[in-house]
Amino acid sequence: MRARWHILVVDDEETMTESLAAWLREDGYSVDTAGSGREAIEKSRAREYAIYFVDLKMPGGLDGIETMMQIRKLQAEASVIVITAYATVDTAITAMKEGAQEYIVKPCHPQEISLLVERIIRVKNLQRENAILRRKLTRQYRFHDLVSKNARMAEIFELMREVASQRSTVLLQGESGTGKELVARAIHFSGDRGQRPFVAVSCAALAETLLESELFGHEKGSFTGALGQTKGKFEQADGGTLFLDEIGDISPKLQVDLLRVLQERRFFRVGGSSEIQVDVRVIAATHRDLAVEAREGRFREDLYYRLNVINVRIPPLRERLEDVPLLAQEFVDRLSHELGREVSGISDEALRLLMDHTWPGNVRELENAIERAIVSCKSGVLTADDLAFLRPQPATGGGPGLGLPSGLTLQEIEKQYIEATLQRTRGNVKAAADALGIDRSTLYEKIRRYQIPR
Repeated sequence: MRARWHILVVDDEETMTESLAAWLREDGYSVDTAGSGREAIEKSRAREYAIYFVDLKMPGGLDGIETMMQIRKLQAEASVIVITAYATVDTAITAMKEGAQEYIVKPCHPQEISLLVERIIRVKNLQRENAILRRKLTRQYRFHDLVSKNARMAEIFELMREVASQRSTVLLQGESGTGKELVARAIHFSGDRGQRPFVAVSCAALAETLLESELFGHEKGSFTGALGQTKGKFEQADGGTLFLDEIGDISPKLQVDLLRVLQERRFFRVGGSSEIQVDVRVIAATHRDLAVEAREGRFREDLYYRLNVINVRIPPLRERLEDVPLLAQEFVDRLSHELGREVSGISDEALRLLMDHTWPGNVRELENAIERAIVSCKSGVLTADDLAFLRPQPATGGGPGLGLPSGLTLQEIEKQYIEATLQRTRGNVKAAADALGIDRSTLYEKIRRYQIPR
């Protein structure tokens, strides 16, 4: 097994080179030699070496430090061990700062070399095994940026692969925070349209007139403030995919306009007289049950059928709790890097706390919880104390910490709770949505429904 690890010994002293190479070959490693830095660089271009032994002082204009720097440009994962007969603190610091893994002094002892190489190879073996396991995990549980080991999600991944290169409209249904936009992006970027634009628009965040202009664009002078011709989202997505989030919130008039576009692939800009033709795949998403909405007259049946060509219901996180550890570790890996924190894992107690939570805000709430825990984490592993905010709080008063009087309806409690949260975040909708564990578009809808001033 050792023969698969290749080592290069670089030294201008032939006796030293051959002695060190012989010791390493006796240990079972495949060893090449080079008499100069330039020769070492040429050999590193032709073959990948796991370990380099490089002499610090070499003639020919390229010393050990410069040789090491060139090698690391070619093979960033290689371990470089600098050897010198003239050990000083300055040279040791310089070598380590430029990327040397070890710094040893001549004369070299065979046993010391054997132990050093064995330790480095042991680490490389672990890294290789981890990489193999990660690749297996990626193939088995990942689709694009989505990760899951849930059986229902595996079926969804397979469906997504099948429809990725089709033009058929897709309707994504699921609670806020389940990752509907991630699913839409995965479908788009996995198909033939992956090199074309992916354009997303939240239908709940804009008033009817603004959303109409946002979707279809407008001509100069078509309304007050229309200073020039503007392309809408349909034109921007031409050849690609348009993602319509919270499609269940659009007005009856826009439902008619959207139905026409889906049927004919043509539309007029606001204030325009020329018809525009586009090739756009539409992926729509909603947290509502559009079948019920259509049955009860709040959503056009013909538009629902036009959208519901391929239906994907994304299960909430509470229905796929086996994904919690997988997702949590995924968020730890990404967010610790983004936040510049050295956090690499989650303790068993912390995982139990995550598994016991009901996750009303779904995957988005889990991501926010991991980010909050990483920010306050005092060690390299998230503990239950870092996630203590997930523990159920004792009931106080008549409402959720707001001192609400009894006798209020659920809607009245929700309105006051949202008002208090917006007041606490000073009107910041994103911060309020995160605190409430809901999507921003859902919060915009509730603000509009309850007529809450911001």
